Amino acid sequence: MTEPDPDERSKDLATESLAAGDPTGWFEHLYAAAEEGEAVVPWDRGAPRLLLVQWAEVRGLEGEGRRALVVGCGFGDDAEFVAGLGFDTVAFDIAPSAVRAAQRRFPDSEVRFLVADLLDPPATWREAFDLVVESHTVQSLPDPPRRQAIAQVANMVRPGGTLIVIAAARDEENGPVEGPPWPLTRDEIDAFETDDLKPMRIEDLLDPADPEVRRWRAEFHRHE
Repeated sequence: MTEPDPDERSKDLATESLAAGDPTGWFEHLYAAAEEGEAVVPWDRGAPRLLLVQWAEVRGLEGEGRRALVVGCGFGDDAEFVAGLGFDTVAFDIAPSAVRAAQRRFPDSEVRFLVADLLDPPATWREAFDLVVESHTVQSLPDPPRRQAIAQVANMVRPGGTLIVIAAARDEENGPVEGPPWPLTRDEIDAFETDDLKPMRIEDLLDPADPEVRRWRAEFHRHE
C-alpha cells in the first residue's frame, strides 16, 4: 500500500482550516495527527536547518549573556541548536502538540518551549531578543495574515540585535502558488525591514539538504 504524501496531508488540513476562516488552526491538527501516528510533519528533518547552522558557524555566533527567540519552533531542533550556542532561548509554537513533542524530544532542555501565537505574541517580547530565528514559519501562512506575521517577527528584535530569516524562495513573475508552503518573494523578504531594522545580507541559495530547492537566507540588524 502506498504511504500518504505528507505534503498533500498538510495541504488538505490547511485548505480545511482556511475554508473555516482559520489560517493557523491547521498546525495543531497536523501536529496532533503526527502525535497519534496518523500523519507526518513534512518540514521536520530531525536536525537543525543546515542554512542556520552554516550561518552561525560563519558568524562565529556566541550567545553567552544574550537572549534568543525561535519562531514556530515545531519539534525544537533549531531551538536546541541555538541554546547550544549559549543563548538564553525561548521557543514557541501555536500548536500545543508541537510544544509537547519538543519537550518530549528534549526532556533535559534549557529551552523554554511555550505555546504562543505569532499574530498576537506577548507584549513583553517586543524588542526583547538579541537573536530572532524565523525559519519556515512565515512561508506556511497565506497573505493575509502573512504581512502581519512579518511585522510581528521584526518587532521582537532588540536594539543591537539580529534577525535571521530562512524561507523557500519564488519569483514574483511566476505567479501565485497553491500552498502550503507559500514561498516568499524578494518583496516579502524586504518587508522585514523597518526604519531601524536593516538588511545586512540577503542570499538566494540552493538548500544544501535539498539542492533542487531555492531558499532565502536573510540577515537583518536593528540599530542601537
